[in-house]
Amino acid sequence: MPDYHSAFKVYDEVAHTILGDNPKLELLHEDNDRPWAHEAGVFIPESNSLFITSNQYPHPETNQTHIHISRITLPSSIDSTEITCTEISTDNVPLANGGVNYKDGILFCAQGTLTTPGGLAYMPLPLDHTSSTSYSSELLITSYYDRPFNSPNDVVIHSDGSIWFTDPIYGSEQGIRPPPQLPNQVYRFDPKSKSIRAVADGFGRPNGICFSPDEETCYITDTDWIHGDGTTDATRASHIYAFDVKTYSGQPFLVNRRLFAMADVGIPDGIKCDVHGNVYSGCGDGVNIWSPGGVLLVKILVDGGVANFCFGTNGQLFLLNETSLWRAQISSEHKGALLGL
Repeated sequence: MPDYHSAFKVYDEVAHTILGDNPKLELLHEDNDRPWAHEAGVFIPESNSLFITSNQYPHPETNQTHIHISRITLPSSIDSTEITCTEISTDNVPLANGGVNYKDGILFCAQGTLTTPGGLAYMPLPLDHTSSTSYSSELLITSYYDRPFNSPNDVVIHSDGSIWFTDPIYGSEQGIRPPPQLPNQVYRFDPKSKSIRAVADGFGRPNGICFSPDEETCYITDTDWIHGDGTTDATRASHIYAFDVKTYSGQPFLVNRRLFAMADVGIPDGIKCDVHGNVYSGCGDGVNIWSPGGVLLVKILVDGGVANFCFGTNGQLFLLNETSLWRAQISSEHKGALLGL
């Protein structure tokens, strides 16, 4: 049995195929002055770059609640840890949170403000993938018909082109959004027909969302363990739920809801699958990895936890730890299902 570094805590022998012979965990960048590495984590292979969103913090000039987006130029090889971190500006993305690769750019969840609605914001990237400090964005949708979204949190794209996203009430609890006008729900938006459907309810705080590689299962995290005011309750959900994706009358539905897993430390926030169907989630102690059958296989331990993360190429994982960015190297056979790289 391999003698792994203490950052990798193995719970099941299947983990050895995921980690490979020489897994690594390295610190790429740290800035303790602000929570710059919080959410999104969108890898752009054409430019070997990463786009991430910060957590909320007071703007240094206005003292108003602020979130910024950073563009990270990643190391040119697995033997290097040299990166470039640049804060960018973009319009129409009020208080960005989760994000995903979309068309020729990135689709961000915009939480909104007290005076500006949130929604889904598309930010195209330069076609030549050159770096920039300023980007334009377009809000695709801001409401469920006439009822504004609460504070969209995370988003994933289905192969049919539809956009699925979570909308918890964290924004109003944190004082950045008005009182909620919708339940804690999950939505499916069809950008072609402009139709919007509520597809799942019954959550305390729906958060992360992803599909299995075959798109027959949808995973959604419920982070009700912590509310927007910072209070926690060990009896509230810190769970991942799995749903079957079934089609009726030409439309997909989420059916057969079941408890897939529970995070034992903190909450399961961002969530993704590898090409073999294993489920990864950022939790209070790092990234936890479960088998498709819900068995905890291994943890990649990061002090302070991981809110979100993304796959790079050939088994690289980029972990967001609020004030630091980490790179984990696992088996190159365990690529991210989202891009298959």
